[in-house]
Amino acid sequence: MAILVLDKYFDEFTKKHYEKIQRGLNLTDDDLKEVIGTIIKLSPKPGGNVGEINKAESYIVPDFFIFNNNGKLELTLNSRNAPDLRISEGYRDMLREYDKGSKKDKRQKEAVLFIKQKIDSAKWFIDMIRQRQQTLYSTMEAIMSYQKKFFLTGDETNLRPMILKDIAEITGLDISTVSRVANSKFVQTEFGTYRLKFFFSESLSTDSGEEVSTREVKKILSDLIEAEDKKRPLSDERLTELLQEKGYNIARRTVAKYREQLNIPVARLRKEL
Repeated sequence: MAILVLDKYFDEFTKKHYEKIQRGLNLTDDDLKEVIGTIIKLSPKPGGNVGEINKAESYIVPDFFIFNNNGKLELTLNSRNAPDLRISEGYRDMLREYDKGSKKDKRQKEAVLFIKQKIDSAKWFIDMIRQRQQTLYSTMEAIMSYQKKFFLTGDETNLRPMILKDIAEITGLDISTVSRVANSKFVQTEFGTYRLKFFFSESLSTDSGEEVSTREVKKILSDLIEAEDKKRPLSDERLTELLQEKGYNIARRTVAKYREQLNIPVARLRKEL
């Protein structure tokens, strides 16, 4: 029967038009539940578990660590982003030896010039690495300070509205630089590991005129849907009413947009028998 449902009523099954399936195959509610129970146990990608998995590619390596030390936040850079670079003493000694040698020897002069050029290049490279480390650290420090309440509690509703421009103004960096850091770096906290982009969000007004983060609204929206009766899931209209009752000035189309951004389907597709 499960094969027949998928073969003849695939579109109806994916769109949860169960009434059409019941009428077409003359199934009782119990029969339909049994068929659905069989289908949802199947793997749509049966070959997905075959083959070796590179564990190194399965894990996110954080670029920053934030520790809560009795209410005081401490930020550190991952050592892979802060390598201890220095110029080998062997090359410095070599330069000194050549410098002491005959100043008239052309080969000696060329050797001294070559080593000086390479040492200057190495110094420039080290300076660039340190500058990059400083850029990363100052960006994360500004985000940590701006979203201090979240890093102390782990509660998404404590996230403040924050855009790239806010951090650019605090750090004195270009918006494009902050954007590159936010899109590519991760921070590990006691509440989990997050991409820096996670902490940026637009603002939304409440009835009292206070500006709150759209991330806060999305969290409440997600909680409402999670707690709903799956036999009678909440429509976008009802979700809008519930959010407005909580004091958020929000339109139905905005609720629909946030729901889609959270990868949550419409009410009809969330319905369970």
